[in-house]
Amino acid sequence: MQVIHGNKYGPGINKPTGIGLGNFDGLHTGHMVLINKTIEESCRRGLSSVVYTFTSHPENVLHKERFTPLLTTVEKKIEILEKTTRLDYIYFDEFDEEFSTLSPEEFVARVLVERLGVRLAVAGYNYTFGHRGQGNIGLLKELGRKYNFDVIEIPPVMANGEPVSSTLIRKYVAMGNMDKVCRLLGRHYSVTGTVVSGHRIGSKLGFPTANLVPEDYLMLPGNGVYVTRTLVDGECYRSVTNIGVNPTVESDGKTRIETHIFDFDRDIYGRNIEVFFIEKLRDEIKFKNVNELVAQVELDIQRARNY
Repeated sequence: MQVIHGNKYGPGINKPTGIGLGNFDGLHTGHMVLINKTIEESCRRGLSSVVYTFTSHPENVLHKERFTPLLTTVEKKIEILEKTTRLDYIYFDEFDEEFSTLSPEEFVARVLVERLGVRLAVAGYNYTFGHRGQGNIGLLKELGRKYNFDVIEIPPVMANGEPVSSTLIRKYVAMGNMDKVCRLLGRHYSVTGTVVSGHRIGSKLGFPTANLVPEDYLMLPGNGVYVTRTLVDGECYRSVTNIGVNPTVESDGKTRIETHIFDFDRDIYGRNIEVFFIEKLRDEIKFKNVNELVAQVELDIQRARNY
């Protein structure tokens, strides 16, 4: 799979293409249906398969006052698609205010047709494009007839009576309902970040933790204690993770991600690790004293070990 980072000047793809269109935040089960259909139909028609998306979420460019946290980094999207598909290209375009002024037809003509050589476009039933999202799947089909490319519309993918969407997944991540998140994503939700030095409170209490600093635009699970798995240098370890402000021992109100990795004593400061959230054990609690906190942490660790 070739990764291309484009902008208004290109680069292009000098081959006839089948293009999957969308923002693809999370690469959830609905997205994968669309992407796999793009690959399947492109292969059948002798086209190069492309996923076309953006490095920035359009909503965060157009509506900065109501920031949308993301479920996946650019690097995570690349990793997932490389591991799970036979996609030819993933094309990350630069979405900025100038790009947002393109009319629906200008976007199709200048980007899809001229730059990317589209012969087939695959999009979801609720896909919008162009200035103020004025283009929809119906207009895409009309423009396909005008510019000589086919359009396949993907209907909603349902899970437990609900259409799978990134918005719904964000809701469940915020609630800490990791079982529903996993069903909608098709995998466990994870957060990647750098291990930094903390106040070493966990070590003082007998439970050393890896303190994780993820990208600040990522969606974090709601505050609480979770059964987790932690990936370090390609190896996965059982762990338990607290997300919250540590109200019993901290006073700055800053949200922290602290992971106690079982049977692990290596120095990983400055290293990138990935924490997979399996199940929420409990909400964050402010205890009367440190002794109560230690007793509860011991119980959390035992429950996570037995999970």
